[in-house]
Amino acid sequence: MQKIIRIGTRDSQLALWQANKVREELTELGYESVIVPIKSLGDIVLDKPLYELGVVGVFTKNLDVAMLNGDIDIAVHSFKDVPTVLPEGIVQAAVLRRDDYSDVLIFKESEEFFGQPNAVIATGSLRRKAMWLNRYPTHTVVGLRGNVNTRLEKLDESEWNGAIFAAAGLYRLGIKEEDAISLSWMIPAPAQGVMMVTCLGKDDYSKDACEQLNHKDTEICTTIEREFLHLLEGGCTAPIGALAYIDAKTEEINFKGVLLKKDGSKKITVNKTAAVGSHKFLAKDCADYIINRGGKELMAEDEGNAEAPLQNIYSTKKLSELQKKTLSETIGIKDSDFIKIRFNRIPAKVVKKQHRNVVITSQNGAEAILNSFTQNELDFTNIYCVGRRTKKLIENRIGKVTHVAKNAEKLAEYILENSDIKQVTYFCSDVRLDVLPTILKENGVTVNEVEAYKTMLSSEKIADEVSGVLFYSPSGIDSYLEKNSTDKVAFCIGETTAVEARKHFDKVEVANMPSVDSVLELVNNYFSNPNFS
Repeated sequence: MQKIIRIGTRDSQLALWQANKVREELTELGYESVIVPIKSLGDIVLDKPLYELGVVGVFTKNLDVAMLNGDIDIAVHSFKDVPTVLPEGIVQAAVLRRDDYSDVLIFKESEEFFGQPNAVIATGSLRRKAMWLNRYPTHTVVGLRGNVNTRLEKLDESEWNGAIFAAAGLYRLGIKEEDAISLSWMIPAPAQGVMMVTCLGKDDYSKDACEQLNHKDTEICTTIEREFLHLLEGGCTAPIGALAYIDAKTEEINFKGVLLKKDGSKKITVNKTAAVGSHKFLAKDCADYIINRGGKELMAEDEGNAEAPLQNIYSTKKLSELQKKTLSETIGIKDSDFIKIRFNRIPAKVVKKQHRNVVITSQNGAEAILNSFTQNELDFTNIYCVGRRTKKLIENRIGKVTHVAKNAEKLAEYILENSDIKQVTYFCSDVRLDVLPTILKENGVTVNEVEAYKTMLSSEKIADEVSGVLFYSPSGIDSYLEKNSTDKVAFCIGETTAVEARKHFDKVEVANMPSVDSVLELVNNYFSNPNFS
């Protein structure tokens, strides 16, 4: 039976149009597919400019999560909304032929406002705002968010002179505005006017299907544009434009890029060409050109002028710099490891035949096993684990996972309902919850508990101005409580941690997914949406 490809998409009218376009092309190739709409943070929080939300992939993250969870097979995106680095396990499967890449201004009444000093233009794009103010420095630019139809309605109801839109979005929705001007001087966002499709790297069926939709010339050009953006370390927090196109007559790639100060008062532009096939360093050459002419200093000026963080939070686990950058500019974060791990030496007899059915509820448990044994020395019959990341670690370095559950309770229930196993070996810490072994023992399953590692509390006193604390385990809460008060918001990685937090904190928030990225997204949502706080 042929697989039905599940196409994930945002549920806006434009996103659904794009998803249906991909579905039509797959149908023509003989593939069956269905549309699966999913809401994004960018569709939910409409009262802030995109660059203030502080989330990498504000329109794509929920689709990424749905794909990694197995709810969808492919996702259709407006390519300009996709972060330059995809989540681990997800790959670019196709880039469709580019539509109109230009920006257009839809104006009201007349064009006389161009010559007036006090005109008001609306856009939610940092790039469009900076480029407009660079050209018209006496004008005022106000924020505008929402889907295309919502933005058109807001423009109609406002006193603004006009608003800026992507031409491709208007075209795809069949919107023809008489009062519209193409802004040919405005360098578009990297990959503007392009649809792209992602899928899991291990999903060969979906990859094979999507590869047939790929438009090579568009792929070449958007790769250059996005590499330029990545090298400048831009994303949605710096006004950067980039456009590459292939001249069919000369077979040359023409590139133009721009970096601006957020208020439009300064800009650095670059124009270069390279022959197709000899364009490997085109993006780097152009990024270097911008940097060598003061690009880093220009971006640093904007960072220096940024307002001090309005909220301070503390992570009880060290975070990477990339993870910290996903937080809004209005949030300051400090971090340290409140839990330290020491692996124990596990006796060889533990991995012999009588211990073939094993339970591992954390990545630390898996790492502890690998600290004592090589992969070749391990020959487990069934491995039961908690958490997607733990599963990934186990399957990469130990062996196939029989079943993964979201928490220890659900894992215990699964073992009881789906197997006749009467004995398991549980690799755990000296500090752990009793939920899983208690349930199994009460139902006649012998649990051989192996203390694979020790959990040591390492608390620090945090500053009074901290308003929120990030917790990743009940042990982390125990460590925190040794030196700190509970008059903060507790942001928890999962329900097990939240249960412990509710014993001590009045305000407890739980991430949608048991991952650090999801906790950080929760923090952004909480402090950006008045309804949360």
